Amino acid sequence: MLLVKQELLAALATTLESFSPGAGGKAAFESPKVAAHGDFASTAAMQLAKPLGRKPRELAEDVSAALRATPAFTQWVEAIEIAGPGFLNIRLKTAAKQQIVREVLEAGEAFGRQAPHGARVLVEFVSANPTGPLHVGHGRQAALGDAICNLLAAQGADVYREFYYNDAGVQIQTLASSTQLRLKGFKPGDTEWPSGEKAAAYNGDYIADIAEDFKAKKTVSADDREFTASGDMDDIDSIRQFAVAYLRREQDLDLKAFQVKFDNYYLESSLYTSGRVAATVQKLVDAGKTYEQDGALWLKSTDYGDDKDRVMRKQDGTYTYFVPDVAYHIAKWERGFHKVVNIQGTDHHGTIARVRAGLQAAGVGIPAGYPDYVLHTMVRVVKGGEEVKISKRAGSYVTLRDLIEWTSTDAVRFFLLSRKPDTEYTFDVDLAVAKNNDNPVYYVQYAHARICSVLAAWGGERGQLKTVDLTALESGPAQALMLLLARFPAMLTAAAQDFAPHDVTFYLRELAASYHSYYDAERILVEDEAVKLARLALVAATAQVLHNGLAMLGVSAPSKM
Repeated sequence: MLLVKQELLAALATTLESFSPGAGGKAAFESPKVAAHGDFASTAAMQLAKPLGRKPRELAEDVSAALRATPAFTQWVEAIEIAGPGFLNIRLKTAAKQQIVREVLEAGEAFGRQAPHGARVLVEFVSANPTGPLHVGHGRQAALGDAICNLLAAQGADVYREFYYNDAGVQIQTLASSTQLRLKGFKPGDTEWPSGEKAAAYNGDYIADIAEDFKAKKTVSADDREFTASGDMDDIDSIRQFAVAYLRREQDLDLKAFQVKFDNYYLESSLYTSGRVAATVQKLVDAGKTYEQDGALWLKSTDYGDDKDRVMRKQDGTYTYFVPDVAYHIAKWERGFHKVVNIQGTDHHGTIARVRAGLQAAGVGIPAGYPDYVLHTMVRVVKGGEEVKISKRAGSYVTLRDLIEWTSTDAVRFFLLSRKPDTEYTFDVDLAVAKNNDNPVYYVQYAHARICSVLAAWGGERGQLKTVDLTALESGPAQALMLLLARFPAMLTAAAQDFAPHDVTFYLRELAASYHSYYDAERILVEDEAVKLARLALVAATAQVLHNGLAMLGVSAPSKM
């Protein structure tokens, strides 16, 4: 059906060109708002009417007549109906819809994917500070980042996954001092332990675990580093390096359990040691985009749409946190990544304007609007009807590992992707483990497993279904299923453009529902061989699209449940 659509679009373009030179480039189809109105719709006559000085509905009549005379419309279109002020509603022949089954089976796992076009895209996500376990918010970010990477890659992009972590600053010193206190035998609640809302200490049990392994002089290995503890409780530098390596390993294990991989880990500290931060500040000074006031260095960020100018270097000589961010993004640009997507929590919203302002002010050729941002809200976790706020492991929040252990990687991924990123979301643990139709991931996976069961009962080779006669696929449920299959590639393209993996979850639930309706309406393994093979081809194509869609989300497509 995709080839059918291409042929019909070409015929529409040629026809429009005959009415108005240059109009063919605007040929496009829309999906009718009401399915009963047809399969495709066109507003071409309404758009051409004014420049041609004609009434839209009368022009629509002429365009319709010209389209019906083309070979493509003759072969594939049942009827063209004119509605309202001049809409063209196009109703396809059943044979046109049946072509999608063959296209899906022929393409297999490549169905919905576009050819590589070579454009490089860097997606930065998770980027958790190495000061504690990954929390549920990091999990949402990991699911989002990985799915967006998959979607962009499916559209032909060369995608690079990067994890940026703040291994410099106050929070790392707090990690080291908390571990040192544990080494000296102190714990939360003791008078020697920092207390209060803004106390500089991490209270989770993981700090005690780090201290025990440090005392034992263990060696820890993460994806990007390895370190052996000195065992000396007075060696604060060794404690700091060991604690960071320990937590980086813990994060690696969590990400591995979540099936997320990165191409590179970028250290904040490297921006200082390489001189990038100092060089960036100098660029801004040389460009005349800074000024001194009250002993601080300020960026004229209001010149670039920010609501106020921002401090870059404080009175004590340290830099504010957005300065290394500007240096980091200049580094991304210089590494050849002219398309960058940052996935961060909504608490980073205020940094967008100042980072972009810094990049513009630096005068290094970076365009306005660089980089793109996807901001996500935090996640509430409900278990047994009550909100869960504390993990013993972390001390103050639910960890990603908790969520995976309570449910499954598939459930966590699908659930965390099932809403728009900036929408508040409540993760219901009990629903995530339920084996019923209320559980969306179970509902979709069960549709795939149900098809696999039918194909196993048939016992034939799936390859032979690519060439079977499909004329028996004439019923309403069969046609509805085929039209839904045909929507998959365009849905993926839109989801990639909008950074919207939740669109994939919505589509998969709709496809699963359409399959379940079809299964309930028509027996598949009937005695009539031709009918049986046609129906098997349709459900095999449906299984393939379910598989391909779940793969975009990093969710498995089980053959048995």
